[in-house]
Formats: sequence, C-alpha cells, structure tokens
Amino acid sequence: MRINPETVERIKHAADIVEVVGDFVSLKKKGANYSACCPFHNEKTPSFNVNPVRQIYKCFGCGAAGDSIKFVMDIDGIGYGEALRYLAGKYNIEIEEEELTDEETIRQNVRESLYIILNYAKNYYQHQLHNSEEGQAIGLSYFRERGFTNEIRKKFELGYSLDNWDSFSKEALEKGYSAEILEKAGLLIHKEGSQTAGYDRFRGRVIFPIHNIAGKTIAFGARILKTDKNQPKYLNSPETEVYHKSEVLYGIYQAKNAIRSLEHCYLVEGYTDVISLHQAGIENVVASSGTSLTVEQIRLIGRFTPNITILYDGDMAGIKAALRGLDLVLEEGLNVNVVLFPDNEDPDSYVRRVGAEAFKAHLKKASKDFITFKTEILLQDAGNDPFRLAAVIQEVVNSIVKIPDAIKRQVFFHRTSEMMRVDEQMLITEGNKLMRKQQTAKSTERQPRQSNTGSGLASPGFAPPERSIPDGPDDLDALFSDGFGPFTGEPDASPFVPEETVPETFQRTKLHYQEEAFVKLLVVHGTQELEPGITVCGYVLDQIKDVNFKDPIYSHILTLFREHFNRNQVLATDYFLQHHEVEIRSLTIDWVTQKHHLSELWKEKYEIYVPFETDVLDKTAFNNILRLKKAFVEEKMKTCIQNMAEAQTSEEQDTIMNEYRFYKGISMAAARELGSVIG
Repeated sequence: MRINPETVERIKHAADIVEVVGDFVSLKKKGANYSACCPFHNEKTPSFNVNPVRQIYKCFGCGAAGDSIKFVMDIDGIGYGEALRYLAGKYNIEIEEEELTDEETIRQNVRESLYIILNYAKNYYQHQLHNSEEGQAIGLSYFRERGFTNEIRKKFELGYSLDNWDSFSKEALEKGYSAEILEKAGLLIHKEGSQTAGYDRFRGRVIFPIHNIAGKTIAFGARILKTDKNQPKYLNSPETEVYHKSEVLYGIYQAKNAIRSLEHCYLVEGYTDVISLHQAGIENVVASSGTSLTVEQIRLIGRFTPNITILYDGDMAGIKAALRGLDLVLEEGLNVNVVLFPDNEDPDSYVRRVGAEAFKAHLKKASKDFITFKTEILLQDAGNDPFRLAAVIQEVVNSIVKIPDAIKRQVFFHRTSEMMRVDEQMLITEGNKLMRKQQTAKSTERQPRQSNTGSGLASPGFAPPERSIPDGPDDLDALFSDGFGPFTGEPDASPFVPEETVPETFQRTKLHYQEEAFVKLLVVHGTQELEPGITVCGYVLDQIKDVNFKDPIYSHILTLFREHFNRNQVLATDYFLQHHEVEIRSLTIDWVTQKHHLSELWKEKYEIYVPFETDVLDKTAFNNILRLKKAFVEEKMKTCIQNMAEAQTSEEQDTIMNEYRFYKGISMAAARELGSVIG
C-alpha cells in the first residue's frame, strides 16, 4: 500500500523537527536554533544544528542534512514509507493508503516486512502470557514472582512462547506470513533437507522484546524456566537486517527521556536488571544484554548524556575481564563511574532486597570514577610485588591517556600519583610517551602517497606579469553590458611575460564560487524587496540577462528562477527546501543553516550593532553581480593565456595580448570598485 499525497502533506506539516530529533538525541538551545553531537558520526564537540523555523537539520561535521522524514530514515535505516508511518504514529495521524501495482508490491521493502512480522510476534507472545493456560501458569507466575507489576509488564511488552514445536509459526503461516520472512526475522528455524516448515526458535520461554530507539520491536531475548542442560538459559534473536546486537541497548527506548532529563545513564548487564530498576523508579538505565560493551553502544548513550555509571555485581573475575573493554568509553569522551554490589548480588536482586531508597543511597555512596576504581582493583591484586606494581602503573596510565580532554587527564594523573604514591611527573612523562606512539601510528596510517610530479615540470602556457597594468574602462560599463564577446578598442602597450605555472589540482574555480554565491542570494533572499515592487530576484536577474552559468546545478537553479519570474512568480526558499531533487535540497539546507550565531550580548550589553545580511541586501546584491561578472572576465583572461601558448604567428600573439589587456583592465576596475587590494 502507498500513502496518499494528502496524508503525506499532513504528516509533513505535523512533524516538528525539534520533537522528532529530540527523540533520538539530547538537544541544547543555542540562540534561535538547537545543537547536539551528531548521531551520524563520532564527535566530541557538537556540530549538529536543528533549525525550528526552517524545520531542517544540518551537521557541519559530516554534512548530514534534511527534514524530519529524512532524519527518521537515516537514524533508523528505514525507507521513506516506513519513516512516514513512524511520524504518522507519533502524531496520531490516520494513514490513508492507495493500492500498489503488482510490480510495486513485489519490490516492497524487506525491512518493512521484518518490522511487521516482529510486531506480530510481540503481540502474539503478549497474548499467550495473559490469555493461555500455560502462559499464565508458567510465564505470568515467573514475572509475578520477580515482583513485576502489570504496569511494568506492559511497559516492556513482556510475553511468553508456548512449549510446542510450532505453535507460533503455525499461526503466523495461517495469517498469511511466509516461512521465508519468519526465518529472516529469526523466529523460525528451518533445518536443511527438511520438508517441514521448521520449528519455533523461542518455544517454552518467557519473552523480552528488544526495541530500537524509535520503539519498534527488532528482536527478542528469551529465558527458559525449566532445567534443561541441553538448552541455554537465555536465547537471543540472530542478527537480521533490522537487528545488529552490537548497536543495540536493551531498554533504550524506555529510558531515553529519563537519561536526557537527568543527564545520566546507568548501564547494567541483563533484562531483569533494567526492568527491576524501572519499577523502583530508576528509569535512566539500559543493558548491554550480556555482551561486551561496544563502541556503537557507547555512542548511542553519548547521544543523550556524557555521564555513565556502570553497575557491576560482585563477581570479581567478571569485573576484571570487563575493565579492559571500558577504555573504549574513555576514548569516546564519556565520564565513567562504577558501582560495585555485594557478593552474590546484582542490581535486580539488590533492589528487590533493600528497596528503592536504600538502592539509590548505595548508588550515591559506592560510586567511584573509573580510573580510581580500576587502580584500586589492580592494586589489590598486585600487593607488594614491585613488578606487578609497575605493570599496574602502566595499565592505569594507558587508560588515562585514552581520555580526550587534557584537563581531565591532568586531574587523573594527579589523583593516581597520590593513590599509588609515585611521582606525578613520571606518570605524565609515561603518558606522553604513549600518546606520541599512538599519534605516530595514526600518522603512519594516514600518510598520503607522494606525488610523482617532478620539480622541473610545468604546464605549458603564459601568465601575465606581476607588475601593474594600466586601467581599463573607468565606469565599468563593460561589466554591466552584454559585452562578454570579443573585445574592441586599442590596448595599452605592455608585453606578456612567459611564466611557469603549477597545474591546478583543485577543481572549483573562482567562477564556480561566484556562481554559487549568486544562486545562494536568489534562493535565500530572492523574495525580499530592495525597494517597493523590486525584489532581489527581479533586480539581479535584470542585471545578468545574457549570462549563462557553467556549473550544471547552479545553471539549473538559475533557469528555474528565470522561468518562474517570466510568469511573474518569485520562488521562495521553501520551494527549494522541498524540491524533489536531492542535490538542490541539500544545497539549500547548507545555504540557510548558519554554523555560528551572533551573541545577543553585542547589542544588549555592549550596545554594538552588527548588521545582518538582510540589512544590507542592496549592497550585497550589487557586489555579487560585480564579483560574478569579474569572475567571468577572469575566465576570459585564462582563455587568452591558453590561446597565447598555441599561437602560431606574432600577429596572433599580438591580437591575443590586446584582448587579454582589455579584460585585465576591466578586472582591475572591478577590483577597485569592490575595494580589493591590487598589487
């Protein structure tokens, strides 16, 4: 089914970019806009900008940009239709659909099919938990025994899978779902060579649905309740197109708002740890689901807060093994604390034993920064053995240098020197050695290949001399006429001087930049009036009637303006922000998004008025026209130089030289008008 155009427009108008992005990252107000660390690439300093007026986002680090729909598509890795359905659900908009053709039905996105079947499975398991005799007797009894209330079971959508070989898959097949999609979703296991449909993966287990950050079910964790040495205690969904275990945190959907508001995240190991803490009122908690913490999981937390506390049970062997992996958290710039629980206790058992208030008090009392915690653990093992103590120093220093912030490193060097009773400067020196080694290794990896260009090689051709050349037309009429063809008139006498030139390696010319500046002015300010009845668009188009752009995309945009202006229409910025061509949309977002914002203090506190571009549009428009035509003239000059190298006779050289001098005079006159320095 296809969503009809009217519904699409309702979704677009309802979706607020700040609300949509805010569901996935923690936004901070910055002037009229909002900023955050970009969710699409790793960064420590926020360069991700959200503009609530234009309803767009733009990252100045990686270049990601778009509107609410594009953001949902990119953040969740889904298609256009899925993104629209997500936003429709968020804003309670009823979806009106149209029939797809047979060909479109065949091409329907596999990911969407996976989401549909996984959601169906979740509902099936929930139904079995509450309505089947087996589910109530086994699954519901287990959850009640752990103290999980009806409210918390609904919050995490807990369920139960019947202890039969094919109860779920049989019902799903009867509903019209294919065995192929059941297998791709990890719900059905099909043995090679078998003639049957297969058997249910999660039979006879309580079910913990795993959600992505948008709240969609993407996988399941399942716990067996009977003793069976041939079965693992926990069973998880396999990797699929929508589920990558290393990139997911259990409970992130339920916890993200609390993490954002409290600016802190607790990290535990298991499903029941998360659920028990939520029930105790501690909602800013997620689980790594029994896997070693990955960079992707760390960055997922970093979208919402830089502060993380890891809750460990009393298993010292497990803690020591996990310590090595936590350097990753430091490298990502997060502030890491650790809380240890008594022997044979984990967050789930401890909160159920002591209650919510005592648990929170323990978190506050037992919390230690990671470097201190690691140092204490390693020192206990080392005892008084000098060789092991030296190894501990090396290990701790190696962790400290992973911290990106220099001030934080200095604080930890000082604290560690006191704890270990060693010279602080010695720790710093060792740290510097390690950082130099790391930097050398990185530099070697990034080493560019050397150019094969010899120092004696140069492209053929001539260049004008550095000395001053007499002026061209004083009134710049040649710039503001249609005179970009062959020049007429007598040149001043000054010879060309041959000069070696270095081949250009950067493709964007001055003319390219001037074309971009000109088109940007039209797109961003074209509708603004310079005088009553005279728009920026009307003024600048009148001044360049016979000028055609070389860059294809800028030429295309200029043509759109000309065609609409001939019909007495001036295209507005929103036309280009919503244009069907991706490149035009992307360029427009770049042009309307400002990386830096002027502080209000200039005006309010210091009484310094700084004019904005909109305050000087008449001057900006005039200068843009001037620079554009100057760039065109300079292109003509380059052509003269190229032609000079190919001239066969002295007469040809004289003609080309005269033409060059003419354009040079115009260029210098334009430079004076623009206030450029001429040497």
